[in-house]
Amino acid sequence: MRLRVEFTTEPFDLDEAPPHAVVARDIVQGAALDSVDVGPFGNTAEGRAEAVLAAIDALLRKSLEAGATRVSLQVNVVAEEPGEPGEGGR
Repeated sequence: MRLRVEFTTEPFDLDEAPPHAVVARDIVQGAALDSVDVGPFGNTAEGRAEAVLAAIDALLRKSLEAGATRVSLQVNVVAEEPGEPGEGGR
């Protein structure tokens, strides 16, 4: 199974990335994921379920420790091959 996670950490700082956002970015970029897209208002990562779930666990723990007051995330199942359950048929 493949998963896609979309997440944001708060509070926002438009002048520079706060420590919790840097930690979250470093975790997903260092994880064994197939794709990572990091932006100022939202982040997306995709990969095998085990790798995504491990990254989410680390992301939640470390970003909260680094000062995040809220972490919002959404996880979607992404189909591996056309016709498999999930969305997008990827």
